[in-house]
Amino acid sequence: MYFALVILAIVVCVLLALIILIQNPKGGGLSSGFSGSNNIMGVQRTGDFLEKGTWALAVTLMVVALLINVAIPKGGDTNPNSGIQDQINKPAPVSAPAPATLPGLQNDSTKK
Repeated sequence: MYFALVILAIVVCVLLALIILIQNPKGGGLSSGFSGSNNIMGVQRTGDFLEKGTWALAVTLMVVALLINVAIPKGGDTNPNSGIQDQINKPAPVSAPAPATLPGLQNDSTKK
């Protein structure tokens, strides 16, 4: 599922780049060839189609990015029930107690 969403995101990115590059910032672009007619047999201008396609692809890319974030595989997690709560509740490692006297030093009680 994760890899399918990543491939879908790449395809949407490529389509979004192509549809943006087709457009001319001054309203020309692909629609310049059809500038003489705004409405041919009920079809609207090509510029409107390109603008709606750009918005649709942008929204699709955002949704796919959110879905990828939800479907991302958990790295190295063999137990699906383990989580942050288990790491918080993990007991601290037990260390050896400090010696009563340090080696090389004499205690006052041992002096005579």
